[in-house]
Amino acid sequence: MRILLFNNPLTGHFLPLLPLARALRKQGHAVAFVSAGTMAGSVGEAGFELIPAGPPTDVVTAAVARRTGVDLRTGPSPQVVAEFFAGARVDLSVDEALAGARGWEPDLIVSEHCDFVGPLVAAVLKVPSAVMGIDPALEPVLLDALASTAGTRYLDRGLQAPAHAPSGSRLLDLCPPSLQRDGVMPPLERIALRPEPHRSPEGTPRVPRVPGTGRPRVLVSLTTTRGAALMLGPMLRSLSALDVDLVATSGGASVEDLGLEPGRAELVSFVPAAELLDGVSVVVHHGGSGSTFAAAARGIPAVVVPATAGQQRQAFRLHAAGAGLALPIGEQAPEAVTAAVVRLFAEPEFTAAAQRLHDEIAAMPAAPEVAERLIASVVG
Repeated sequence: MRILLFNNPLTGHFLPLLPLARALRKQGHAVAFVSAGTMAGSVGEAGFELIPAGPPTDVVTAAVARRTGVDLRTGPSPQVVAEFFAGARVDLSVDEALAGARGWEPDLIVSEHCDFVGPLVAAVLKVPSAVMGIDPALEPVLLDALASTAGTRYLDRGLQAPAHAPSGSRLLDLCPPSLQRDGVMPPLERIALRPEPHRSPEGTPRVPRVPGTGRPRVLVSLTTTRGAALMLGPMLRSLSALDVDLVATSGGASVEDLGLEPGRAELVSFVPAAELLDGVSVVVHHGGSGSTFAAAARGIPAVVVPATAGQQRQAFRLHAAGAGLALPIGEQAPEAVTAAVVRLFAEPEFTAAAQRLHDEIAAMPAAPEVAERLIASVVG
């Protein structure tokens, strides 16, 4: 069978699709991705073909600003967010995506839940489609805005507009039940899919690491945005007062750039989460679903310092599950982060809750099982 996977041209929207893509390929199916050409490096490094379609994120963001008069980064109302994912990106990508898909002739289309190009392509080509929920379910007001904005693109092509977002016949849900929002799941057949920390392709050498000292290890893994970079130095300097080994994703910054004592922290540019989390006792992260689910899959409690509303959504869900502490936007002083890390070490309830999340995730069906079930549903 031939399967096309669609994703927004963002690393955090691509990596969650990889375990399923690898499982499908291992079972003998042809698999390719559709996204902007800027994803060619990531898709190629994973060993898959990319069918380029549409512009990169910054071009879509600029188009949204022209259409709405609002900067998506400063005024992300549900309508503006919907215009980004289900409006401007669809308008700027769908014709190229349709041409590529027609040439590739898929039997099945799978899209991450913020991609609205793939479902429209599937509707035009009359191909079965499924959606992968890579985050906890979005807020109802945002889901309504997405469905309304996407719906006009279907009507413009003489197609029936979807009644809800996400659409498709099946929802592959990466979110463990304890972190999922109640009462907002779309009326789709739900198939649980175990989230996995990102790993390198088989045969890729492991990234050399600095040996630990035997002290507890704290990992600081933030986004690479300017705001996060400005936070990293003060945060690490505060955490360096603790009797722990520090590891941080630095985005290329050096110890000197961050104002740290030489040898006080291991700084890495990029290490797959499956390796980065080895031996870690506490994680400080931004609240993206990849980081949230990866730490939970390892049973590691977290301090979450979100920078966006979407990240704050994950942060509060983790906090409510007892597996970490969420520091809301505006309440993330370095001293507050350090105090939260101290609490996670001092209060074993956090680690116990994180271990329950680990057990919950381990009980979810793995990618090979879900791949078989998905193909059977199409064939049958």
